[in-house]
Amino acid sequence: MFDTLYECFWSERLWLPVGLTWADLEDKEGRVYAKASHLYVTLPYALAFLLIRYLFERWIATPLAVSAGIKQRIYLKAEENSVLEFYYATQCRNPAQADIDGLSKKSSLSTRQVERWFRRRRRQDRPGVLKKFTEASWRFVFYLSAFIGGMVALHDKEWLYDTREVWTGFPKQTMLESQYWYYVLEMSFYGCLLFSVAFDVKRKDFKEQIIHHLATLVLLSFSWCANYIRVGTLVMLIHDASDVLLEADPLYLGLPCSLLPCLLWLLLLQHNAGGPALSAHFLGLPHSTHDQEIYVWHTNQR
Repeated sequence: MFDTLYECFWSERLWLPVGLTWADLEDKEGRVYAKASHLYVTLPYALAFLLIRYLFERWIATPLAVSAGIKQRIYLKAEENSVLEFYYATQCRNPAQADIDGLSKKSSLSTRQVERWFRRRRRQDRPGVLKKFTEASWRFVFYLSAFIGGMVALHDKEWLYDTREVWTGFPKQTMLESQYWYYVLEMSFYGCLLFSVAFDVKRKDFKEQIIHHLATLVLLSFSWCANYIRVGTLVMLIHDASDVLLEADPLYLGLPCSLLPCLLWLLLLQHNAGGPALSAHFLGLPHSTHDQEIYVWHTNQR
């Protein structure tokens, strides 16, 4: 049963162009091809990213936030109450009036005291600006580093300037060491995001966020196994560029103002007024009025 499913999943008709077999993509004559087994290393690397993130947020992002005047707001703690805490954890964080009356009788508190307890308890779980800043800073630093690394790896490649070169010799395109590390680090980072989503700031699009991370990992894995590496590196480069701008949003970082995003937006608006937005499109910037509206809506959802 397992062997049958394995053969169906790796069927050459699903993965390769007509007339090619997996034997044609075996390493030989100095040519090295991407293999699914290469991706196993992303799991320990994702765990390593978790450690690096912890150290970064503790020793770099937090002191930087403090120096910028960002402080952790301190809320009054809710008094310990096992009855209310059990209801809060298992049932609802914002109970209806009928439930408040019932909890009042069980906990021997007045309805006003129960309401006050739930308000304070909800405030305790509300993420502060400092936590948002440290998380966004970590993502910003990675996306910026990945974009710079991607440009260094691709600046001398023909397919960066002429996308027709992406398909030259496909799929018999040898894997470069720079492409290997670009893929491995990107997939490890998204694996790290998937692992850390449980204790990160819960956003309104929490479920969509998990689906996004899973879809990203699946698509990267597919492009790797099917040897769509050249086009995959271009897609990652564009996405990293746009993610840098999203994570640098001054409102998302909790800063009252940030010079870099403001300048980028001013340049973008001026560019739109003067002609086509090819450079904005390449960088992943919202380059039309409709795109800008989508960007603003996406930012508000955060």
